[in-house]
Amino acid sequence: MYRDGTDDNRVQPNIEQQTSSECTEDAQPELLTNVAADANSLVAELTAQLQIGRSHIQQLQLKLAATEEALLTSNRHCVAYATISTDEKLVAHFTGLPNASMFNVLLQLCQRFDIQYYLGWRVETIPPDDQLFITLRKIRTNVSLKTLAWEYKVSETTITNVVMTWLHILWEVLVDGMMNRLPSRQQNARCLPQSFATFTNCRTVVDCTEIRCAIPKQFAKQSMTYSHYKHYHTLKGLVAVAPNAVITFVSQLYPGSTSDKAITQHCGIIDQLEAGDMVLADKGFLLSDILPAGVTVNIPPFLNTSQFSKEQCILTRNIARARIHVERANARIKRFKILEFIPHYYRDISSKLFQVCAALVNFQNPLLSETEDRLL
Repeated sequence: MYRDGTDDNRVQPNIEQQTSSECTEDAQPELLTNVAADANSLVAELTAQLQIGRSHIQQLQLKLAATEEALLTSNRHCVAYATISTDEKLVAHFTGLPNASMFNVLLQLCQRFDIQYYLGWRVETIPPDDQLFITLRKIRTNVSLKTLAWEYKVSETTITNVVMTWLHILWEVLVDGMMNRLPSRQQNARCLPQSFATFTNCRTVVDCTEIRCAIPKQFAKQSMTYSHYKHYHTLKGLVAVAPNAVITFVSQLYPGSTSDKAITQHCGIIDQLEAGDMVLADKGFLLSDILPAGVTVNIPPFLNTSQFSKEQCILTRNIARARIHVERANARIKRFKILEFIPHYYRDISSKLFQVCAALVNFQNPLLSETEDRLL
C-alpha cells in the first residue's frame, strides 16, 4: 500500500506538468497574433504620424523659401518698377514716360509678341515689367550695367541680355511698326496748328541733329566722324516731324561730316513724298534737285543783298515759327542720357538707340498743347 501510494504521488506532478505545458503551447499562437496585431497598429499609427510630419516639413520648407525670397528682395536695394509706379515724377525721371498708364501701354505693346532673347536664353528671375523698366532706365539715365546687376542680384550678362532684348523689341514695335510711313497731307490737316496757317501743304518738317561719339580707331574713319560744326567727333541723324510736332520719321545715324543733303537723299524719306507735298527745312537742306517732281522745299532765304526785304523777313519768321517744333523734338530726344556719348561698344546699335529714343518722345506729353485733343 505504501509503495502504491508513493508511486501515485510521484506520477501526479508529472501529469500536472504535462497539462500545464500543453496549455502554454495552445496559448502561444493567440499571444503571437495579439502581439502582431498590436505591432501592425503601432506601425500604422507611426506611419500616419510620419506622413503628418513630412507634410509639416514641406510646409515649413515652403515658408522658409518664401521668407528667403522676401529677404533677398528686401536686400536688393533696387528701384523696382512697383516701388515708383504711383509717383509720376519718378516714372518720368527713370523712364522718360509721363506716367504709369503710358508705361503699361508700352508694356502691353511689347508683350503682344513672343520674346526671343538676345543671348538665346530666357531671363526668368526678373518679371517683364521690371525688364522693360530696366531697359528704359538704361536709356533714360544711362545707369551702369554693374549698378543694375547689383540692384537685382544678377550678373551683368543677365542685365545685358535684358537690355539688348528689350531694345530690339522697342525698335520693332515703335520704329519699324509705327514710324514706317509719313502721314499724308490730309491727315496732317486734321490737327494743323496755327503756326502752319501759311504752310497748309506741308508734309513734314526736317532737321538733322548730332550726337557725340568715341573717336574711331581707324584713322581713315576719323575724318568722316569729325564735325566741323561741332568741332568734335559725332554721329548725325535726320528727324522729321508732322506739323503737329509728332515725330514721324527718324533716320539711321551717319558719320558727323555727312551733309544734310546726303543724309536726306540716302535715308529714304524722299521716297515717301508725293506731288503737291512741301518740306520745311533749314538753310542746309538744298534739296530742290533731288526731290520728286511736284515736291517743293521751303527754307529761309539767303541774304544776297545788304539786308532782307520785308517779305523775306516775314517768310523767315514764319518758317522759324514752324520749324521750332522739330528743334524742340530734337531737344527731347537728347534728354535720353544714353545719347550724350556713344562709346565704341555701342556703335553697332547706335542707330537703334537713336530711333527708339525718338519714338519714346511720342509717348511723352505733346509738344503742342493746341493740337493735343486732335491727335489720333
